[in-house]
Amino acid sequence: MDKVDYTKRQEAIAKRIKELRINAGYTSYKKFAIEHNFENKSVWRWEEGVNYTVDTLFKIMDIHNITIEEFFKGMK
Repeated sequence: MDKVDYTKRQEAIAKRIKELRINAGYTSYKKFAIEHNFENKSVWRWEEGVNYTVDTLFKIMDIHNITIEEFFKGMK
């Protein structure tokens, strides 16, 4: 697997993070960050596909009350 494949996967995860935020009614990543005790810049980075960890993904899943399977559903 090459870096291009990893980049596409990172972009898919970033897109899902942003979709979850918007679907939860947060039009601003800054408001989401404030309400969930994250740094503004961190949320922006996650939605750009950088600087997230597995722990970050678990926190996001918990905030949105979804399972790992639900988070990754439909991703390739």
